[in-house]
Amino acid sequence: MEIGPDPVDARLGVRLAELRAEHGWSLGELAERSGVSKSTLSRAERAEISPTASLLNRLCGVYGRTMSQLLSEVEAEPALLVRAADQPVWEDRASGFVRRSVSPPHSGLRGELVEGRLAPGADIAYDRPPVPGLEQHIWVLEGVLDVTAQDTDHHLDAGDCLRLRVWGPTRFRCPGPERVRYALAVVLP
Repeated sequence: MEIGPDPVDARLGVRLAELRAEHGWSLGELAERSGVSKSTLSRAERAEISPTASLLNRLCGVYGRTMSQLLSEVEAEPALLVRAADQPVWEDRASGFVRRSVSPPHSGLRGELVEGRLAPGADIAYDRPPVPGLEQHIWVLEGVLDVTAQDTDHHLDAGDCLRLRVWGPTRFRCPGPERVRYALAVVLP
């Protein structure tokens, strides 16, 4: 029995293709703008692959969206109250990153709350923010998290909170030995 694509990946692929079409870009043009190969973009749009956090971050940067905004566009219209069991969860299996959208984003609001979890040894690098000047508050709930931003390394233990504006590359790393769970408050500039 052949298993089809994950339903979220399928809806995400359709939305990515729609965004490219709305901008009137070919796969080649999007590849040049994002630094992602045409074949990878094509496979993501057809839901042949589950996009990584890094890939989605690059595409969000090109389209001027946060990852939560993009992911919300493939979900139903957001409600005012979202029960824990109904909060969308997305997993980047390649990196060991799990992302839960705690508060549903809304086009009229600038802030959102996300829960992140990284497995021990997980290391995620973003080459640029999805929106330059994005404000982030990173509050470690369990474990240890190393964050690099603006060429500065920050070591966060449980209870620590780091606030920053993101202009360039960032890196999130779980040195272990346990997983890290953190709350990420994101505020558009």
